[in-house]
Amino acid sequence: MKLQILQEDLSRALINASRFTSAHAQLPVLGNIMLSTKKTKLQVLATNLEISILISVGAKIEEEGKITVPAKVISEAISNLDLGLIDLESQKEELKVKTQKTNLTISGMNPSDFPKVAESINPKASISMPRQDLLGALSTVSFATSIDETRPQLTGVLFLFEKDALTLVATDGFRLSQNKIKLSENKKLFDKIILPKNVLSEVSRLSPEDSDIVLNFNQDENQAIFGFTDTVLSSRTIEGDFPDFTKIIPKDKNVSVFVEKDDILRAVKLASTFARDSANVVKVAIDKDAIEISAESSAAGSQKTKIEAKVEGPPLEIAFNYRFLEEFLNAAVGPEISIELSSSSSPGVFRDPKNVKFLHLIMPVRIQE
Repeated sequence: MKLQILQEDLSRALINASRFTSAHAQLPVLGNIMLSTKKTKLQVLATNLEISILISVGAKIEEEGKITVPAKVISEAISNLDLGLIDLESQKEELKVKTQKTNLTISGMNPSDFPKVAESINPKASISMPRQDLLGALSTVSFATSIDETRPQLTGVLFLFEKDALTLVATDGFRLSQNKIKLSENKKLFDKIILPKNVLSEVSRLSPEDSDIVLNFNQDENQAIFGFTDTVLSSRTIEGDFPDFTKIIPKDKNVSVFVEKDDILRAVKLASTFARDSANVVKVAIDKDAIEISAESSAAGSQKTKIEAKVEGPPLEIAFNYRFLEEFLNAAVGPEISIELSSSSSPGVFRDPKNVKFLHLIMPVRIQE
C-alpha cells in the first residue's frame, strides 16, 4: 500500500474510528484500525464486534494494499503531525508515515486477522430517512430506554416500519415514548427492528447536517447498517420481542390539562429539591383553572406551587416520578403541553401540541392518602 493523503482528513477519520476499537479485548486485533485502499479512497475500518465503522477518505493511491495498526498509536501520531500532505506506505506488517519533517514507523498486524466489516450499503434494499426528522424524533424517544440489561429489548429503540412512515418507540416499563416520521419512499422492506441506544447516538454524532440517513437490515446476520456521506456504520440489532405498547396507551380520558411548559418545568424542578428524599415523588393536584405541584420530605421540608392551567374535567390528584416529568418537558419543543388522565392509578398521557406525533406515557406512583 502506498498513498498520499491530507493529515487533517486522515486524523479526523482515525479519531472517529478509534471510538469503535476495543483495546482490552481477548482478540488483540480489535484494538487496531485497518487501513485499506479502494480506487481513489483510503478506507479506515474499526470494530468491537458489536459496532463496526468504515470511513472513506479521499487520497492519491499509488499502490493498493491494506494493514492494521494500533488505534491509539496511529491516532495520536497522525494528530500531532503538521497539516498538509503525508505519505503512507505499508511494508509487510509495518506502516511508514512520512512528512517533510517527520518519519514514523508503526508496527502493525496481518490484515487477514481483522474481522469482516460492512463496507457498503445497497440503496435498493435500504430505506432513506431525512436526518433532521429522524434525529428530532429520536430526541423525544431514546431517553425512555431502560438501563436494565436483564431485559435487553427495553434498552433499545423500536423502529416500526410502514410503507411511508416510521414509528419510534422506547420504554423502560415505567414510561413510554413514541414518535412518528414520514418517509419519502413508499416502500416497506422490513417490519421492525430494535436498535441499541448507543448506536443511534453515534449516528447522530457522525452524520452530517442536511443529509439523508440510509438504513439497511441484514436479517441473516441480525445486523443494521447505516450509511451517510462517506461512512458506513453497522451494528447488531437487539433480539427479543418488544412489548405490545398499544395495549398500555389509555383509550379514554376523564381529565385534560393544558399548561405552559416553562411554568410546569420550573415547578417540577423546585419540587425535585424536596422529592429526592422521598423516592422522587411529586404530587399533581388538578382543580378548576389550576394545577398544584407539591413535594415533601421529612428531612428537607415541603413545597407547593400553583400554576394557571386550562382544565377540562373533574378534580384529580396523581403522583409521578419528578425525573420522568422533567425529561419529558425537556424533550417537548412547544410552549404548551397537554396532560390526559383517566384516574389517579392509570398512566398519564403527555403530549406536545407543536409535535403532534409525539406521545409520552408515564406510570403514576401510588400514594397513601
